[in-house]
Amino acid sequence: MLGDIIASLEDPKAAMAIVAAFDDPALTARLTAAADASCRLPADFVGSAVRNFVDTASDDLWTQLIGLMNRAQDPSLAAVRAILEKTLSGR
Repeated sequence: MLGDIIASLEDPKAAMAIVAAFDDPALTARLTAAADASCRLPADFVGSAVRNFVDTASDDLWTQLIGLMNRAQDPSLAAVRAILEKTLSGR
């Protein structure tokens, strides 16, 4: 499931559909601002954030993410949201 979503982030339409599924205008605005600041499209920013997490996250961060996914109705969507929130909070 999460692997399928990660793979789908290569498609800008799929990436933005995931963001739309969050139904969180404030998060979308933060994403747009961060993407603009880095001279990228929001869809590219989302894909980059998730790939960076997958490549560099510590065991502790993965454990936290798995715990979050276990409690979520939609584990994959919750994971992408958490990764994006973490990335945006670090800016």
